[in-house]
Amino acid sequence: MAKKQCKVVVNESLCKGCNLCIEYCKHGALRSSSGLNKMGYHYAEPSEEAECIGCMMCTLVCPEVAIEVYGE
Repeated sequence: MAKKQCKVVVNESLCKGCNLCIEYCKHGALRSSSGLNKMGYHYAEPSEEAECIGCMMCTLVCPEVAIEVYGE
């Protein structure tokens, strides 16, 4: 059975760096950025070390609705 591959897209201009998505992601598919967005927050970004499985937990906990998950 082929593993489902998903892509996480974070709208960095909407993200306020609360890190809820990072805490709730069981697979470590998100991390805090080293750079800042226009509002001065370390926004969430996809991690290169882990793969998103498409559970959509990050989209559910994001108070700013800044995250989208796409299946491949």
